[in-house]
Amino acid sequence: MAPGYRNAMESRKQSFPPVVDAQVRLLVLGSLPGDRSLAERRYYAHPQNQFWRLMSPVAGTDLAALAYDDRLAALRTAHIGLWDVVASAQRPGSTDAAMRDIEQHDLAGLAATLPDLRAIAFNGGTALRLGLRQLGALAQRYAVVALPSSSPLHTVGIAAKQAAWSALSAHLR
Repeated sequence: MAPGYRNAMESRKQSFPPVVDAQVRLLVLGSLPGDRSLAERRYYAHPQNQFWRLMSPVAGTDLAALAYDDRLAALRTAHIGLWDVVASAQRPGSTDAAMRDIEQHDLAGLAATLPDLRAIAFNGGTALRLGLRQLGALAQRYAVVALPSSSPLHTVGIAAKQAAWSALSAHLR
């Protein structure tokens, strides 16, 4: 094994703080940022990740065309929050399947601070599975939406994903 390889495999990866304010109506939860996002300290930084394009119709603006801070501001203006279900995990690379020793975020605690929250959407199957387990019966208070992953590893094209993502707009009215 090459020097440093074992450390890279065993590195603990940490999520980012939530992007929310008290007016959030829709909370979109991913699993854990990928390596590119962690390196750039930005949600969904990988250029092939479809998140910003999929969310554009929901937010009512072309998020992909904006600078990162402006993207986050546009989400907040549209009453959309963003976070991850995993606070930290051991994970070589960026795949959810490789996560081990998972520490989850306090989703219930965050939801309690969002008085206008109507819906929680999960970006991909891992986020859904872990998030629903953590929320338990609390999930019944909200519309729960399972989304096809925006990840480039989920090889279904953006056209096949867009209808499910665009339907999130109904939770903002």
